[in-house]
Amino acid sequence: MNSGSNSAALLNRAAVVTHDLLMVYVSWQLIHVLRYSSRHESYDWLGFSWTVALVLVAQGLVFWRVGLYRGLWRFASVPDLWNILKAGVLGLLAIALGLAVYNRLESVPRTVLVVYPFALTVFLGMPRLLYRVWKDHHVGQRTLVPRRVLVLGAGRAGEALVRDLRRSGAYEPVGFLDDAPRMRGSRLHGLPVLGRLEDAPAVAKETAAGMLVIAMPSLDAAGMQRVMGICERTGLPFRTVPRLTDVLEGQALPGELKEVAIEDLLGRKPVMPDWKLIRGWLGGRTVMVTGAGGSIGSELCRQCARHGARRIVLLEIDELALITIHGDLMRAFPDLEIDAVLGDCGDPAVTAHALRVGQPDAVFHAAAYKQVPLLEAQLREAVRNNVLATDTVARLCGEGGVNTFVFISTDKAVDPANVLGATKRFAEMIAQSLDARSEGTRFVTVRFGNVLDSAGSVVPLFREQIRKGGPVTVTDPEVTRYFMTIPEACQLIVQAAAAGSHAATYTLDMGEPVPIRLLAEQMIRLAGKQPGRDVAIVYTGLRPGEKLHETLFYADEAYRPTSHSKILEAGARESSPEQVQAGVDRMRDAVARYDELTLRQTLREVIPEFIPAESVVPDAGAVVVPFPAREARTTR
Repeated sequence: MNSGSNSAALLNRAAVVTHDLLMVYVSWQLIHVLRYSSRHESYDWLGFSWTVALVLVAQGLVFWRVGLYRGLWRFASVPDLWNILKAGVLGLLAIALGLAVYNRLESVPRTVLVVYPFALTVFLGMPRLLYRVWKDHHVGQRTLVPRRVLVLGAGRAGEALVRDLRRSGAYEPVGFLDDAPRMRGSRLHGLPVLGRLEDAPAVAKETAAGMLVIAMPSLDAAGMQRVMGICERTGLPFRTVPRLTDVLEGQALPGELKEVAIEDLLGRKPVMPDWKLIRGWLGGRTVMVTGAGGSIGSELCRQCARHGARRIVLLEIDELALITIHGDLMRAFPDLEIDAVLGDCGDPAVTAHALRVGQPDAVFHAAAYKQVPLLEAQLREAVRNNVLATDTVARLCGEGGVNTFVFISTDKAVDPANVLGATKRFAEMIAQSLDARSEGTRFVTVRFGNVLDSAGSVVPLFREQIRKGGPVTVTDPEVTRYFMTIPEACQLIVQAAAAGSHAATYTLDMGEPVPIRLLAEQMIRLAGKQPGRDVAIVYTGLRPGEKLHETLFYADEAYRPTSHSKILEAGARESSPEQVQAGVDRMRDAVARYDELTLRQTLREVIPEFIPAESVVPDAGAVVVPFPAREARTTR
């Protein structure tokens, strides 16, 4: 199979070289014929002389040197014409030099030398462009009924999109819409600009379009919301082209059509990390990720592998999640060394074994319980996993000489009103106290808000409710949250690890908080439905431990900018390492006895600002999942 393909490729290359040398011969001789005929003199253009042989050799060597045969005729474009012209000019210099040595240019009229590179450009460029036009037309005929597409945006993205759509053969672009006055009445690739974006419903009917494609990747959230509203009025399906950042991060392919995502509508500009700094720090290193199969943990593994990590140790308690991330990494990064360890990171023997196996330079601690309502009634498990497991991993990293320990926290740790926030806050204090006693290991904390589409988050819940026809349940009309995408969150984590100082706490400048009501409405619209008309929104009331609004810093945490414009560092709040250690010891003893009363008292002692919801204190030994039934308010 490979030998056949190689043979075909060699034959094609030989045919192209033969064609080009033939065009050199035709160009050279035809200019001579025209030159002599203008003086009524004869010229034997079929003759072959040493002069012609020298021209062919010199020009052929220049073709090879400028890389003329690296491109494909199938994709010939204006840059290829410039390359051909450059080859012609350089070839002329080589020919002139050779003939000067051979016969002092006695047999070559000066007119020939002047006209030759331009004639050669025409003779070489026209066949290439004609072949591409024919090929595009031929490919476009493979699909009997291509889908008619109206393109929104007549800029560079729209122009490139039309070329890709025609090449695929499955789509037939019918025209453009664009709000720029200068584009009115113009044509791109033979397609007219048919009006403004607002004209989409009427133009789509006139052109019998079957799909709309938004080719404006630089649109902000407000602009995307407007354009999406226009698309919805047409009643047609619509897609968009990926943003440049998505392509660079491997989340999308150039020319790929994708559905409008909720992150396109939330009003946040994507964070661009300092990749040079990250690659310089990660390059050739070994990292370990706890909770490696989770939403954050798995993306952390991919980010580290993509940016130079040599080896990754996966520590995960869920066997299916461990198998999944291990397989994904093996397929995407075949040269990456991977160690998979199945077990609970809160078990000192398991974590010590994983550290011994991998000898990591950095550890990202992503393992945690994070469901607010569930953890309100599962205090013992929340403390065991979020507090004591963090203490175990962090302490063993310090004892084992790991260079950097990164603890992944949450904005709910600021003025905590629930068990999740309180346990995460105590874990932050553990990392800070260990840093004060550590000589080599850096303990870094990263806080961020809600992560779009992570396991158990509100986005997949809303998506499932919309799929079933509703209603979509929102706790309160006024509730807001900060949001970011999973890749953004992980990029922040890696950036903090690369640049973080001792005992530092970092958070992302996440812009304005997003009303959950707005998020629900946008997701309903993305599904092609109207909120209140097709899908109801029901307000159920805040659940135990939930706040209307989250904050990113304590009032007395003096935060300051860092070298990255979107990352802020909070000054560590003072806490006694002895008090923190005493709290850990009491909690470890209470967990062993399943004594939730002592656990709750200890949390309140070490975190005075934490006021638990008394209504969810369970009876001893009870297993309660608080999803209280409340009188629901519905909007239609």
